[in-house]
Amino acid sequence: MSQQPPPLDGITVVAVEQAVSAPFATRQLADLGARVIKIERPDGGDFARGYDTAARGLASHFVWCNRGKESLAVDLKDPRGLEIVRRLVEDADVFVQNLAQGAAARLGLDAATLCAAHPRLIAVDISGYGSEGPYAHKRAYDMLVQCEAGLVSVTGTAEQPVKAGIPAADIAAAMYAFSGVLAALVRRGVTGRGGPVEISMLESLTEWMGHPLHYGMHGGKAPARTGVAHAVISPYDAYSTADGEQVLLSVQNDREWRRLAEHVLERPELGLDPSFATNTARTANRAQTDAAVAKALAGLGTGEAIARLEAAGIACARLNSVRDVAGHPQLAARERWREVDTPVGPLRALLPAITLPGGAPAVMGAVPALGEHTDALLRALGTTDEGAAALRRDGVVA
Repeated sequence: MSQQPPPLDGITVVAVEQAVSAPFATRQLADLGARVIKIERPDGGDFARGYDTAARGLASHFVWCNRGKESLAVDLKDPRGLEIVRRLVEDADVFVQNLAQGAAARLGLDAATLCAAHPRLIAVDISGYGSEGPYAHKRAYDMLVQCEAGLVSVTGTAEQPVKAGIPAADIAAAMYAFSGVLAALVRRGVTGRGGPVEISMLESLTEWMGHPLHYGMHGGKAPARTGVAHAVISPYDAYSTADGEQVLLSVQNDREWRRLAEHVLERPELGLDPSFATNTARTANRAQTDAAVAKALAGLGTGEAIARLEAAGIACARLNSVRDVAGHPQLAARERWREVDTPVGPLRALLPAITLPGGAPAVMGAVPALGEHTDALLRALGTTDEGAAALRRDGVVA
């Protein structure tokens, strides 16, 4: 059977994007075969290019979110630059933007304006808080939205709330933008029409707050902050082993607790002790439950602890560092790592999480230098060499 092409082969995306939410969304489209043209400012480009220099001189955020794209550096404040983008949009299937609220509308690049002019176009507006309401024009960075959505209030220890260690609000918005585009493409295949897609970081992350939000709304109070422990299940926490590492284990029912007590804690009497026999009792006596588990694991090396837990049918995991994840044996066994070209040479990158057996491999194109494709794109639009040189001389493109 012949190999199927990438699912978005032939789809063109134009993106006026910066930071994480829109770039991560369009990177998903690029990985599935779409052509993504990234519009950047001539004076430095996407500001995420300057976040850090951890990836051999490149910014780690930028490398993560921008592979497989063409970079066009153009000044949208100059009418000539704006006209270049408008001409690209004429032949595009998808347009994505996450400029500050109101900026795209002032340029005529908001979803409503573009879709009115181009009925087959799918145009995505990503914002912090949505196009209307008292927060519409409020600055919206990831950590701020994590706070507004309540994520920080349920993350951390009893003493200290903390933000998530990843840009959860940006990622949530990116993935809803990605799935919104896919849904709109399916609808266009049926109706022949595109249309606007609106994504809010606050609404996206609040949806991800489902369990604590519903627990709090319907139960009267939010679940307590418990570090890596589970708020309503015990034991469900990380415990130190004899070699200084930590193992997380989760007991989901009372049968599992009895097996843990007998085969790992070597205290079978705890399995039937009324103070521990039910999850309600163990949660009420969390300190004593944790102390019993901690004492047993403290006498075992990490490997032995994992082996005993698995033999007893207890769900468990190592508490890995970032370095551990980079060398994770499961990712290695499934051959999930590739190399992606960048302006500083090949860099290691993880395959996209979407696997399509029988299809072409993920595209995983190069991370572009700022303005790397400007000249080629101008030529494709019919701009003469003299015209391109004039635009470059005037600072309209780079």
